This record gives sequence, structure tokens and C-alpha cells, in this order.
Amino acid sequence: MSSAAVLQDGFRRPITYLRLSVTDRCNFRCVYCMPEKMRFLPRAQVLRKEELLQVGAAFVALGINKIRLTGGEPLVNPDLPWLVDNLSGLPGLDQLALTTNGERLDRCAKALKAAGLDCINVSLDSLRPERFAELTRTGKLKRVLDGILAAQQAGFNRIKLNVVVLRGRNDDEVLDLVRFARRELLDITFIEEMPLGHISEHDRQLSFVSSDEIRTTIAREFALVLTDKTTGGPARYYRMDDSPISVGFISPHSSNFCASCNRVRVTAEGRLLLCLGNEDSIDLRQVVRENPDDSDALEQTIRGAISLKPERHYFDLNEAPQIVRFMNMTGG
Repeated sequence: MSSAAVLQDGFRRPITYLRLSVTDRCNFRCVYCMPEKMRFLPRAQVLRKEELLQVGAAFVALGINKIRLTGGEPLVNPDLPWLVDNLSGLPGLDQLALTTNGERLDRCAKALKAAGLDCINVSLDSLRPERFAELTRTGKLKRVLDGILAAQQAGFNRIKLNVVVLRGRNDDEVLDLVRFARRELLDITFIEEMPLGHISEHDRQLSFVSSDEIRTTIAREFALVLTDKTTGGPARYYRMDDSPISVGFISPHSSNFCASCNRVRVTAEGRLLLCLGNEDSIDLRQVVRENPDDSDALEQTIRGAISLKPERHYFDLNEAPQIVRFMNMTGG
């Protein structure tokens, strides 16, 4: 199919952004993401590196111009540098990005930069070592900070922190995290917790902190000015007059962003998720494995699926989660 093709869903929204999960496995057990004793997929059910490349290439051929590699934790996949090297050279792909917990970044930042990775998002929910360990259950803050430094030294100019804010857990660190981002010249985005999967660590209704509340907290010390900046995702970005960094907010509850949704997700097992907040999916793994050398079959399946993309998600903190898959199964 022509590389000039443009995917469009049934609501006339152009689809230009793919979040591609390279593994469901993770070396952290973050309290809002998964249970402490998580059962991961058998490896035979996970897409192999060649299959991941085939899926990525099919989407780019259909007009996708941004791919974000996610997990689980993508850096636990030993084939990641190979995949980055092969995806980054696809004609028509403008940006290849990565979301990581940063724990292994000090080992591979240089190799990923050389392979063609454009930008990195690092999840960082606390700057206090003991609290960081509690939130991640297995993580060490120093390892992540070392990873951020390694990415800076490798030459990544586009590094962004992602922060999930939970009341009573880390909401008192909002200003500390902004100060850290300003000092290190890192962009930062605050994210309302996604109600995916059943967790017992906390009550999501009680722990919810809205983007408006976070902005109010930041405004006590730093004046924020709304910008028209976009990175192809759902965040709204603000600037500060005395700093070059941007401060973003992703607000799936308080400010629904579905009207401008331009993205789909492919899970590590090859399920094409058309919406973060809906369970409907298409099995791309079966298509790839039954037609390993037939790009047309895969592209036709994708094109047909996109027309079924729902208009919006429906998250309700007052109800039990309707989406039973956890974030590591969703692909970020």
C-alpha cells in the first residue's frame, strides 16, 4: 500500500501515533500499575522482534509518523536496540520515542541513541528513596537518577519525566518534582491515575488528584502559561517565563481528550487496542504468524480495524474498573 495513505477512524480522526509494547514484563511493581505478584505472559505468546518490526512497518506504511515503544518495561527486552535500529530507518517515520522506568537506562542509553531513538520519557513518581521504593515495590531511586544522567550524557535533548500523582502517597512532592525538572532542564508531565485493572494497594477514588489541583499547587511558586505545543499525544502543555522546560498534564478523568485522539496501541502479544478505555481488540499476532511475508494482509487488517475505533473512553472512579487488564498489559 502507498506510504501516502492516511488512516482515519469512523469519526474522521486521523490516526498518526502508535504505542507499541515490546514486552509485558517489568522489573518494577508500581502500586498503580499491577499487583505485587504479577503473572506475565508465556514468551511464545509475545511478539518476536521480527514481528514487532513487521507491525511497526505496516503502521508506518499506512501513515503513522510517530511510534512510542512501551512495555511493561521495554529495557528488559534484550532485542530493543535491534528494534530501534530497524524501526528508526523506516521512510515516513518522523519520531521514534521510548517510555521507560529508567532503571536500566544507564546501561543502554548510548546504544539507543546510536540506533536512532529520538526521545525518552522516564517515569519518576518520587524523589525520596524510601517512598520511591514503596511506590515501585522493587525500585531504587538512585538507579533511575543515574539512568536520566546517562541519557543526558548520551546526547538526548528530549527527555521528559512522567509523574502519576496519588493523594497521600506523593502529592506533597509536586513542587519538588517541578524544581528538579527545572534544575535538570527536563520536561515534566503530571498524569491522572488510569483506572485499569483491579488493585488492592489503595482506593483510586480516594487517591485521585486532578490536573487542576496540581496546577494550583504549582502556581503557588511558578506561574504557568498555556501553550499550543503538541507532541502527538493527549497532554496539554504549559510554560514558565523563567525556564525553557514545559509542564504537561494528561487528564483522562477531569478533561476528556477523546475528541482529538490520534493514537492506537499494540500490546506485547499483538492485540491492537483501539482505545485505552475499551476492551475491544484485534489479534494482529495471528495475522502476522499466518502471513509472515504478506504485508498487505496485515495492512488490510489494520485499516479495517481502525474504522471500529470507539468515539471515547468512559472512566468512572465511583465504579469498579471496567477494564480488567493492567497497564503493563496495555502498552503504556
